[in-house]
Amino acid sequence: MTADLSWMLQDIVHNVPRARHAVLLSADGLPRGATEGLAETDVRTISAAMAGMQSLSRAAAHFAGPEEDRQWNQTIIEFSHGWSFLIGAGQGSYLAAAAAPDVDMQQISFRMHRLVARLGTNLTSPPRVSAEEVAGGRRGAGRQQDAAHPGFVLGELDQVVSEVEGARHAVLLGSDGLPRGATAGVSRDLADTISAAMTGIHAYSRVTSQFAGAAEDARWRQTVIEFQHGWIFLMAAGPDAFLAAAAEHDCDIEKFATRLHEVVPRLTAAATPEKGTGHA
Repeated sequence: MTADLSWMLQDIVHNVPRARHAVLLSADGLPRGATEGLAETDVRTISAAMAGMQSLSRAAAHFAGPEEDRQWNQTIIEFSHGWSFLIGAGQGSYLAAAAAPDVDMQQISFRMHRLVARLGTNLTSPPRVSAEEVAGGRRGAGRQQDAAHPGFVLGELDQVVSEVEGARHAVLLGSDGLPRGATAGVSRDLADTISAAMTGIHAYSRVTSQFAGAAEDARWRQTVIEFQHGWIFLMAAGPDAFLAAAAEHDCDIEKFATRLHEVVPRLTAAATPEKGTGHA
């Protein structure tokens, strides 16, 4: 079965210019097929990282909004040298693909979803994320209503959220996984939970760098997670900080991301005055 599935995955790299690789994996992080040119050890590493990132993404779904329908749609990881994509491929299975920076995003998305339809009932792995984990995320949604500690609210982030229709929350976190501040309405408990999940997602994202392509100066830029009810963004905010943000599904995400990038330098400087502004 694995050889047949690997052969089917070649459809992506053969028919999408600038596509590089594709891997089919189970929800438990086990590879079920891969395109040619990937070492077996790399396939195992990518499969484990993608499955781990998906588990954390679903656990953090309540950050994107309190709606009941929190179905995960896709995860996109942007590097300076390429992209990684992850979508569902049947019950408890996922399809990952990698491409160069200038790939046609719509074309690779179309090919990935068409391949999932062709794979069909061959993919029946049990889901990795349990109902208890998802329920735990729903219980955490209520924490968004708690008041944040005085001095924890970052005014510039609040201004961005107020200016962009559909923007919901944002949390600034350090590379140590600890929150440095957040928008109003995000409690310290919620900020702690989201920061821990985002730190793990960042680590898993970086593991997929080689999957996106070989480059000596490769830099991770952001990870975008799309749910049925909204979006979660995780982006670099200097050498030792990250910014996690959430928005409704119909939000203008390009505008939101642009505004966040504009305030990031000031946020990181204000949050760590003892270290100065640092360097990009």
